[in-house]
Formats: sequence, C-alpha cells, structure tokens
Amino acid sequence: MKYDTIIIGAGMSGLAAGIRLAHYEKKVLICERHFREGGLNSFYHRHGVMLETGLHAMTNFAPKGANKNLPLMKLLRQLRIPYDALHLRPQRGSSIVFPGKRLDFNNGFTEITDSVNSQFPAQTDRFLELDRFLCEYEDATSLEKGFISGRETVNRFVSDPVLADMLLCPLMYYGSAVENDIDLGQLALLYRSIYHEGFCRPGGNGIREILDLLKERFQESGGELRMSCHVEKICSKEGKVTGIITDKGEFIEAENILSSAGAPETMALCDVCVTPGYRTEPGSLAFVEAIAVMDGGFNTASNRTVIFFNQEERFDYRSPDGLMDTRSGVVCLPENFYFEKNDPLPARMIRLTALAGYQYWKNLSPEQYQVCKKKCTEEAMIQAGVVLRCDAILDNARFTDTITPLTLEKFTNRTRGAIYGSAVKLKDGRTHLRNLYICGTDQGFLGITGAMLSGISIANQYMLV
Repeated sequence: MKYDTIIIGAGMSGLAAGIRLAHYEKKVLICERHFREGGLNSFYHRHGVMLETGLHAMTNFAPKGANKNLPLMKLLRQLRIPYDALHLRPQRGSSIVFPGKRLDFNNGFTEITDSVNSQFPAQTDRFLELDRFLCEYEDATSLEKGFISGRETVNRFVSDPVLADMLLCPLMYYGSAVENDIDLGQLALLYRSIYHEGFCRPGGNGIREILDLLKERFQESGGELRMSCHVEKICSKEGKVTGIITDKGEFIEAENILSSAGAPETMALCDVCVTPGYRTEPGSLAFVEAIAVMDGGFNTASNRTVIFFNQEERFDYRSPDGLMDTRSGVVCLPENFYFEKNDPLPARMIRLTALAGYQYWKNLSPEQYQVCKKKCTEEAMIQAGVVLRCDAILDNARFTDTITPLTLEKFTNRTRGAIYGSAVKLKDGRTHLRNLYICGTDQGFLGITGAMLSGISIANQYMLV
C-alpha cells in the first residue's frame, strides 16, 4: 500500500485537505484514531440529545453572493461545495460584558462601532485606526515573522485599558494559546472573522451537518477514510518521511504526511529526534465547558447568541490556580440564531466555557474527579445565571454534562487538553522532516473556517506543486 499523502486526523483541517488533494486525483488516506470524525469540533449524545464539542458559533459568516475573496467563499470554492449545502444561519447578536460596560456586535461592523462610540466616545477614532490597521494586515507578513504581541499592538492604538481588554476578550477565548496575549497574525484573522464577518451556525444538525458533508465529499472524490486507526509511529529515512505504522502493526507507505494532530503530538510520533528549531511545547491553556439542557418551557429572556463576560477590573486570561476560573468566560445559547421555518432546532441549552487548571484536574483521584466535576458544573451554572440574569438554571435543567481538560485529552489526544495547541506555531506548516507537514491549530489557523483553510493551504502549497 502506497499513498501520495497520509493525513493524520479526520478533523476539519484534515478532511478539507483530503478533499482538496482527492480532487486532483491524489491517492489519499485519512487515519482517525477515534470512532467519529471531527477532532476538536465533534459531537456526542446524552439522553437522546446531541451535544457539540467546540462549536459555540462558526466564525467568518458571509451571505450568499458575498465577495469571493472572503474566507468562507474561498473555502467553498476550493472544496467545490455549493453555498446552500451548509445551510448557514446567522447569529441574532452577541455581547462583551464587563463591569459597567457592554459592547454589542453582530454580523457586519456597524453595531460594534456604534457600541464603542456609545461606551467609549473618546476612543472611537483610535478604535477605527486600529480597525484599519488590522484589516490591512497581511497574512504573509505574519508568516514571515515570529511572535508579535497582539496586546501591545492594540494598546498602541487604544489608550483605554478597559476597551482594549473588551476587544481582546473574544479573540483570546476563541483562539489564543498564549496567556494574556495573542499573536498579532492570529489577532488580525480573528478580529476580521468575528467583528467584521461574524457568527453563524449550520441549520439542522449543527456541526454534524458540516462533518457529514465533508466526509461525503472526501469519499465521493476517491479518498479513503479509516476510523479507529491510531498512528503509532511516523517512519523516516535520511530526513524524509517514508510512511506510518498503525496500532495494528501495519506499515503504510506515503510520499507525504500531513498531520492535524498538533505539533508536539506529531513530533512525539516521529522515529527521529526533533531538531531544536522545530521543537514545540504542549500548550498550557485548558478549559472547562458546562452544559445544561433545559426544560422546554425555560426562558432566559436573552436573545444574545454568545456573551463574553469578565467580572474583574482587568481581564486575566491565564491558566488558573485551581480547577476553574469563572471570573471570565463565554456563555452560548445555541437557539439564538436566525433559524428558518423547517429547520430542526437544537435542544434548548446553556453552555458556559471557562479557563481550567489542567494539573489540578490531573491530580484528582477518580472519586475526587466526579465530585469536583459536579461542583464545577454547579458553579458554572450559577455564573451563567448571573450573566444571563436568570435564576434556578439547575432547577430547570433536564440534565447537565461537563467537559473537562481530561475529557479533551482522552478523546482528542491533545496534550493537557490544550485545544488551542502550542504557543509556538509552525506558521509555514513545515517540520524537521522534508515531507512531513502540520495543519490546523498548530499551524496557526483558528476556528472551523480557519481550520479548513489551513488544511487547504498546506495541501495547495506543498502537495499540489
């Protein structure tokens, strides 16, 4: 067995890369260690309800017929997927809530501009200067340089520290692997994808809708997908990949290997030592996500789709000294999108995501883990009640479920459950081996749209030449 490319991981980036290569009649194999595709953006069922991992909202919304250079439109064109196949439903509107201040934003730039002008009138011109800079910032510039502080860049334009924190809060929660900062290239990408393009969600089956579509498109294009196929080793000779060995002891030969498993995780699979220039460390930032599925009659009285909140004077985005830090976080209400008449609606639920201390979870005994998981669920839903200004969430919940860093580590194989990967990104996708490449989170692209564009860009740059 010999393939043009073996892709490790059937997440968004891996599937998108596979489709792109298969379109050009490349012989492609995707190996997925789990029994379900999706990786960091997948789904599972509890009590007959589908719950999603990762998807609060899909960024980079573009209406049908939008500018063909927008990321979503590029993505669909590269994958040869018609716009209507995604059944995208735009958000109702989202908010950033800090003590005494609130910024609202929607799909498009008008609402966030009006909010800044209302809440921080003396900063409006500075904000618009920041906006111009970030909208003109070239992705190529980011690839050519190492880490540039996004926080310092924002502070250079915006002199009010509260406004700076408020603008940074959603961007960090939606993609930063760096404590209290974010790489400028990633900042610019996320800024445009959230504040200019905005949030949406596939109608009907949510994330499953996208995964089913990608899987079908990959296989009908001639790609091969092996589920529950764990790559044990990446084999190489004289600085070049030769293939992989699976957990069943099978050697599979390949001209190229593209890994979406994360940079540190991929390096650990290699049969040769990693050169210092490509050494990456596991990320330090992990999260807890508590989900409460509500009784049908419960109403939060909020029409907001996603609420980013912070309770302190300053926003502190770092690994907490404890199991969970609910001083800041993200509350999502999946029902608050503009669904159409015949769409099957998601179950009424409240989701809260907060920073978590991985090592504190890791040190728990199995008995302690269950007790602490229950306690964190309760604390999270109390905090969600404060943010949404509604009482008795737990009293009106059909059931709850909580995803911890250990859950993510177990089911995604991401070290320390760090969903945003290493703080050091391999922006060009290259590794210490000539034909081993990285795509996805540790290449530096973020979100569902970003992940798919990452897979496509690496495939185009290195495997279709």
